[in-house]
Amino acid sequence: MPKMKSNKSAAKRFKFTAKGKVKMEHAYAGHLFSSKSPSKKRKLRGTTVANNSDVKKVRALLPYG
Repeated sequence: MPKMKSNKSAAKRFKFTAKGKVKMEHAYAGHLFSSKSPSKKRKLRGTTVANNSDVKKVRALLPYG
């Protein structure tokens, strides 16, 4: 049986923490910043943890993560 392939687009977007949670970048943080408040832009910095309902889908895309 050959090895499974990881989904490369998902591998670039998601990382796993040591406890198995899924880290990802915030949405809405790519462009159109003039209409966003300074506090909103500050909250969009860095990474966030994915919702539990999405973790199962990410694990299917990244079997060796």
